[in-house]
Amino acid sequence: MAAGNDAALMNQGVMGLNSQLGNKLLLVVAAAAVVAVMAVFWLWSQQPDYRVLFSNYSDKDGGSIVAALEKMNVPYKFSDSGTAILVPAAQVHQARLKLASDGLPKGGNIGFEVLENQKFGVSQFVEQVNFQRALEGELERSIQSIGAVEVARIHLAIPKASVFVRDQQKPTASVLLNLRGGRSLDAQQVGAVVHLVASSVPNLPAANVTVVDQNGNLLSDTSKKMGSNNLDPTQLKYIEDIQQSIVKRVESIITPIVGAKNVRAEASAEIDFSSIEQAAESYKPNQKPDDAAIRSLQSNESLSSNGAGATGVPGALSNQPPANATAPLTTPEGANSSGAAADGAPVNNQKNIMTNYEVDKTVRYSQQGMGGIKRLNVAVVVNNMPVVDKAGKVTYRPLTEAEKTQINDLAMQAMGFNKERGDALAVVNSSFAGEPVEIIPEVPLWKNPEVIEYGKDALRFIVGIVVLIMIYKRALSPMLRKLTAPSPKLLNAPKDEDAVVNLSGEAGQAQLLSPAGSSNNLAAAKQLAKDNPRMVASVVANWTSGNE
Repeated sequence: MAAGNDAALMNQGVMGLNSQLGNKLLLVVAAAAVVAVMAVFWLWSQQPDYRVLFSNYSDKDGGSIVAALEKMNVPYKFSDSGTAILVPAAQVHQARLKLASDGLPKGGNIGFEVLENQKFGVSQFVEQVNFQRALEGELERSIQSIGAVEVARIHLAIPKASVFVRDQQKPTASVLLNLRGGRSLDAQQVGAVVHLVASSVPNLPAANVTVVDQNGNLLSDTSKKMGSNNLDPTQLKYIEDIQQSIVKRVESIITPIVGAKNVRAEASAEIDFSSIEQAAESYKPNQKPDDAAIRSLQSNESLSSNGAGATGVPGALSNQPPANATAPLTTPEGANSSGAAADGAPVNNQKNIMTNYEVDKTVRYSQQGMGGIKRLNVAVVVNNMPVVDKAGKVTYRPLTEAEKTQINDLAMQAMGFNKERGDALAVVNSSFAGEPVEIIPEVPLWKNPEVIEYGKDALRFIVGIVVLIMIYKRALSPMLRKLTAPSPKLLNAPKDEDAVVNLSGEAGQAQLLSPAGSSNNLAAAKQLAKDNPRMVASVVANWTSGNE
């Protein structure tokens, strides 16, 4: 009976030992689980902030970017809409630089890199097609660099070269622009796109380039009237620059007198963009001979005479030769200059004088360049003069007549007033209305986006800390106390045989089977084997003999 009690006692000790080992193993597993949970919460509270790496990318570029990020071991995720790739904020710039070194993103356009992988033996037609595709892609990339353009598509129609002049055709180009939301291109920007394409393709005139937006609007319509009076954008900008220059000169000369922000000026300029070339030839009325310049003078005088007439009685005496001539000292009255008598000998005398005078003629050639000012209209409004009293208070008083005259003269000189041209200047003195102060409502602290972001981060950190503390106090700390608590002695086993016998009885079994003993069975078994080796040997001998 005593041997049976010893065996039962030993079995209970071994069972207590196994139970103690199982409890310790469960405590270790539970502690490891708690530590894992605490690590998860800590990582969650320290989760990095993600920022946009690239957005609005093509599918091909998106796959290439994701593959490159995986090679670089950079964590990433997609936005809710799937249109952006997000990476940790601390790695955004470094990732962009690394991807840019790999040529990502490519933008979905094929450029001249298509010519880098040419196969051997391709036909001339394929080479021409690849070159045209590369040229279109490069132009698309260049146009997409404009801020208002999101996507650009270009189609080039390049005819085949011909040796015959009559068969030669000019290339044409079509440009489709997808503009960003709320953005538009003015006429000057459209002209820049047209000239960019025309300058990139040989023999492509600007008139053969068509630009269309995503709504189907023809942006490069040259037949559309640009501005008033058929002025093109360059001329309109020229007029605006002249007006702004005049306004700036007027305000800058008056501001030192009345103070800053106390003068406003506006100018309207009429510009003549016509180019005139004129040649004029004018003749003045005939002048008096005395005042006129003689060009040439011709004088012609002729005298003819028939000689002396027949005199005397006809006959032999009248046929006698005349006597020797004698020169009288004076010319008889009635005789001509040749000495012949006026009444007996007929004389012919003719005198012609021709005088040519210079013609008074004026020839004038004039050429007027475009862009001349036809008329200027300037309006100036001046605020009342500020006056500071002794107390430092600022008051305003109207301008005196002398001050108005001074300001009017200065404005005339600054604008280049020309009365013959019909310029007009108006200077008005009036009190300026106070600028309305825009009251910006103060954003509550809990609605401030920055405060919200900081609050989210702080709340996540605090929640993580609180959860970790609660798990530590409620689960991990008790487990650690149980693992590290010293094992109290369940019983003080007697060293003599009587005590062993009493212990092996019902009272001893009841003591070992008590709640306190069951919780420390392993320690009790160890202590029992140490204090009573003979009893343990007896129990083991009974086990081996098969006696339970």
